[in-house]
Amino acid sequence: MPSDVTPAYIAIDWGTTNRRCYVIAGDGTMLDTVRDDRGVLAMRVEDYPSEISAIRARFGALPVIAAGMVGSTRGWREAAYVPAPADLASLAQAATRVVEEHVTIVPGVSLLTDTRADVMRGEEVQVLGAVAAGLAPADALFAQPGTHNKWVHVEDGRITDFATTMTGELFALVKGHGILAGMLDGPVADGPAFRDGLSRGSGACDLTAALFGVRASVLLGRIAPDDAAAYASGLLIGSDIGAVPHMEGSTVHLLSSGLLADLYTIGIEARGGRVVALDSHAGFLAGLHAIREHLS
Repeated sequence: MPSDVTPAYIAIDWGTTNRRCYVIAGDGTMLDTVRDDRGVLAMRVEDYPSEISAIRARFGALPVIAAGMVGSTRGWREAAYVPAPADLASLAQAATRVVEEHVTIVPGVSLLTDTRADVMRGEEVQVLGAVAAGLAPADALFAQPGTHNKWVHVEDGRITDFATTMTGELFALVKGHGILAGMLDGPVADGPAFRDGLSRGSGACDLTAALFGVRASVLLGRIAPDDAAAYASGLLIGSDIGAVPHMEGSTVHLLSSGLLADLYTIGIEARGGRVVALDSHAGFLAGLHAIREHLS
């Protein structure tokens, strides 16, 4: 941590399985960070005060602002969802304060229509933070690939619509359980098998039939065993992207990195979209800093 800069607060991205803590200066500059596996699944409600004390023992006796699953029914204190449309000001207004611990918990965002219901926690901070930091325009489409991918529409700097897909979780489930268990242990990477699956998945296909077809294709020699995982991944990612309307000619702001971001980029571009890669950590920090300024 730089010795000539005074820390102002601690920001925590507290997820389901992992947690990342940041020490932030008054101008929003990150001074230090640490990541660990102390997500909400590793915590009991009574563990949180001691965890906060341990974080402060490491980084200093600073105010804490946290976002993500820490505010869920499985976390520390429930921070009720803010209905879409939602912006940074409305998130700040609805924040939950744990007064005795000097901690502020940011709420998530909910969507409820006549036909759909959806929720998010943590992703909203990244998206709105990216807009606040000028990394993305005030009217934009975002994707956040992961276990549960989010497609998020922002209009005039507000989250107006979003959809969650279970793409990553479905891949993990079919890989570890059921008829495809043991058949998807090969590498997942770009290549002919992935692109074949991507093409099949992005078309009007029955996804469940296509997934069973992975087994049949391996048994009958259509797909090499080592290519099955890449093909199945292509099917799922293609189906995910294929469900997004008007992709051709659209710009997708991608809040992700690594292999999964690369595979989604390939899929989006195959459907005629354009990808702008964004730093999700920068978006998160900009979002929390803006929320904190609304609080003060």
